[in-house]
Amino acid sequence: MTNRPLTWLHDPHPTTTLLPKGATDCHCHVFGPIVQFPYAQGSGFKPADAPKEALFALHDQMGIERCVIVQSGCHGFDNSVVVDAMQARPGRYLGIALAPVNISDVALDTLAHQGFRGVRFNYMAHLAPGASDDELRTLAPRLADRGMHLQLHMEADLIEVLTPVLASLPVPVVIDHIGRIDASKGRDQKPFQVLLRLLDNPHVWCKVSGSERASRQDPPYADALPFAHSIVERFGDRVLWGTDWPHPNFRSDPPDDGDLFDLLPQIAPDASTLQALMVDNPTKLFRFRET
Repeated sequence: MTNRPLTWLHDPHPTTTLLPKGATDCHCHVFGPIVQFPYAQGSGFKPADAPKEALFALHDQMGIERCVIVQSGCHGFDNSVVVDAMQARPGRYLGIALAPVNISDVALDTLAHQGFRGVRFNYMAHLAPGASDDELRTLAPRLADRGMHLQLHMEADLIEVLTPVLASLPVPVVIDHIGRIDASKGRDQKPFQVLLRLLDNPHVWCKVSGSERASRQDPPYADALPFAHSIVERFGDRVLWGTDWPHPNFRSDPPDDGDLFDLLPQIAPDASTLQALMVDNPTKLFRFRET
């Protein structure tokens, strides 16, 4: 128990960013508490608890009113930890599930009814492999029938590999964390240019979260901001943002969430752009309901 790493700061500094009403954190996680929600057997990542109460406290401090919680790989396909958090703030908190590619129609219906708006697949070296092209083609229309979307977390070099199938799918596709590009390689790097071409497809969305992961610098992660800003400038009606709290598998000590919120005026530098990023786009994609 004591060896489980704490991945988040208990006392982030207050943000200087004034968020619009209805501001949404579109990407975060909850871990445990493991006495109630044990980690999946075989999970190589077993962090310290990051319970819903800590997430709620962060959101209340920073001015976040709505949220989309992404199921973490450490909990596997048992999405009950996210269901528990959604039920604590019904209507305002929704979810993204992890699920097997051959999930049954009944199980998909259950996820949709519970408030899950999509299913995520990982294509990262430290996580279980994602779905094949044919599996994505089979699953996509089933997600579309339920108003759900496909979310992908991938190594930057895989953007080009996956582009043909992603561009052809009949369902919204959300790319996590600026495609996990390496900001030190500049905006002319091939993975970023391929990402921009993928985003030319009107059903593809991008989360401009993860500046701290793209950056190879200390806060304020200045080298990553031009990437996020470029995507917001070109695809302003299909961009989303999230904290990625509690920052699983971050490369060093946990980032200060206050620093991440302070980046928002540089990513979305005017009121209308910030409104779209934090309120209008999440409302459209996730179909938030009134409480």
